[in-house]
Amino acid sequence: MRTHRVDCPLSRFDGQHWHALIETPEANLSVGMKWLQSTYTQRFNRRHKACGHLLQGRYKALLIDPDDDMYFRVVSHYIHLNPARAKRLMLTEGALVSYPWSSFPSYVRTKDRPDWLSVDRVFGCCRLDDTRSGRLQYRRMLQSYVDDMIVCREPGKFDPDWSKIRRGWFWGSDEFGRALLDKLEGLRSKTKPDSLGGQAIRLHNEHQAEQLKAQGLTALKLDESDLASMAKGSCEKRVLVWYVKSHTTVNNAWVSEHLHYGHPSNVAKYVQSIRATKDRKIVQQCKILVKTLDGASHT
Repeated sequence: MRTHRVDCPLSRFDGQHWHALIETPEANLSVGMKWLQSTYTQRFNRRHKACGHLLQGRYKALLIDPDDDMYFRVVSHYIHLNPARAKRLMLTEGALVSYPWSSFPSYVRTKDRPDWLSVDRVFGCCRLDDTRSGRLQYRRMLQSYVDDMIVCREPGKFDPDWSKIRRGWFWGSDEFGRALLDKLEGLRSKTKPDSLGGQAIRLHNEHQAEQLKAQGLTALKLDESDLASMAKGSCEKRVLVWYVKSHTTVNNAWVSEHLHYGHPSNVAKYVQSIRATKDRKIVQQCKILVKTLDGASHT
């Protein structure tokens, strides 16, 4: 993996996993991580005369909005504070700078700083420079977080944004997330439906369903207020539900909430009734949606 730079808070607090903040100029992260982790494991096993897996499963990658320093700062603090959060140092006694399995000591001391470590981005998002004064301020800033974590009942939840980092698939603005979903949609069109998964796919499907809902309302000459006031048994609403369910994998709860369609347990029954109907009005409405929306997706 050829890295543009490792703007790296780097932390490894046990033998199972590690954290790093990496920027690459090419879309080769998967190949690079495979090489890095397999090479490290092989060398570690040779050195210690061991065998088998060393790290805990496949890596997890969190995409970060590069255009807003706030997101970069939260992630860098998350990584550098990892030893304190994971209780790998005594909060009342230990100092971050004394923790050996972290890049933090190299941020606040230039001696023996590795060539691959670029500190400018992290210092920049904190409005600091890589000078003696800037390094001292950074050290005090991070240590102050540790001091605040001492009086926190659950240090791992000290910052509410940390849970979003642990559980999310990206960290950034809503606009950044929508842009990723658009790219994901293009990627999925070239891959098998089951080759991707998790929260990213769920959000992608919901995003796609929202688009179909809006387009369907336009094709049926309705708006959101009409949808909310219409009975769930109305022809147009039933057809719209059928179309969204037929073209996405959103769950019935989403359909019930966003298409105002009663209890989720009834959605599948109504969709099946549309597929089997011979009602001319419903059939005509179905043809309108198929012709309008399916035709638009192929232009």
